[in-house]
Amino acid sequence: MSMSDPISDMLTRIRNAIMASYDTVDIPCSNMKINITRVLKSEGFIKNYKIMNQKGHRVIRIFLKYDENGEPVIDGLKRVSKPSRRVYAKSKDIPKVLGGYGINILSTSRGIMTDKEARRLGIGGEILCSVW
Repeated sequence: MSMSDPISDMLTRIRNAIMASYDTVDIPCSNMKINITRVLKSEGFIKNYKIMNQKGHRVIRIFLKYDENGEPVIDGLKRVSKPSRRVYAKSKDIPKVLGGYGINILSTSRGIMTDKEARRLGIGGEILCSVW
């Protein structure tokens, strides 16, 4: 069965793994998901990730990050732009997440990046999701 929104599925798998206090979560692989995962790692929301082969399919294994008290570093994940309703923003109109505490992940003409990078480069794009 085909999936209508694979990015939303990815975010839900991460959210569920955090609620169950798992150390890792496996997600079906695509270039878009790899780039989103790369941004999550560079911003310090996850420990690491690894691309693996399982039963002939590529998967991304994400190593979730918790603080010294065992609380997850990721407090929330929200899908902003959906297949039914795309959300685009110009560089000066990109909203801040919780006053700059979180990040928006955007798909731009120069690839997947955070809202801070897009503002710095002066480019807008589709707001994929928010992480805080």
